[in-house]
Amino acid sequence: MKTEIISTETGDARITWHPAKKARLVLAVSHGAGGGVEARDLQALARVLPGHGVSVALVEQPWRVAGKKLAPAPKTLDVGWRGLWPALVKPGLPVISGGRSAGARVACRTAVELGAAAVLALSFPLHPPGKPERSRADELLGSGVPTLVVQGGNDPFGKPGEFPEGSFELVEVPYGDHGFAVPKRAEITQDEAVTVITDAVLKWVGSLG
Repeated sequence: MKTEIISTETGDARITWHPAKKARLVLAVSHGAGGGVEARDLQALARVLPGHGVSVALVEQPWRVAGKKLAPAPKTLDVGWRGLWPALVKPGLPVISGGRSAGARVACRTAVELGAAAVLALSFPLHPPGKPERSRADELLGSGVPTLVVQGGNDPFGKPGEFPEGSFELVEVPYGDHGFAVPKRAEITQDEAVTVITDAVLKWVGSLG
């Protein structure tokens, strides 16, 4: 594990690398607007994927590194992501642009521009809770590259059945909320829910060639 600080126009970002011994891809994933890279899904991917030839870069946006509690506007998040992208492509490998929630939106909006090989959208916030009319589907549908959405079955920001038809793949985490937490009474355990995520990503990454 290696950590580096990257200067961007919006401040310093932090990348924590979890390298694979013989990497063929880099998966760069950032956090959402309400949490950091300690999120259960991001940590699970960093733990599992390096053993399968995928180096994982956990990215902390400048606002988070600066200790702020509220994320800035989407355009500012995009500027930060663009600024740290050169460090992500430095190993010379194809980079999957990814993130959870707000980070997934950033990945979708910037994928073509930055030359991402694919997009991993974890808990894509299809709409604000209770406001399905304010859809963000255009961001997802406009990613322009192979895209995998991993969505909790009970995500208030958009349940799997609410997603439009599109060229993306979608995997449901049964009973999962926006953070992929499952109730104690659910038919799967929390560990099993996390395994659904890592298994889905591993399968998808293998299909990318």
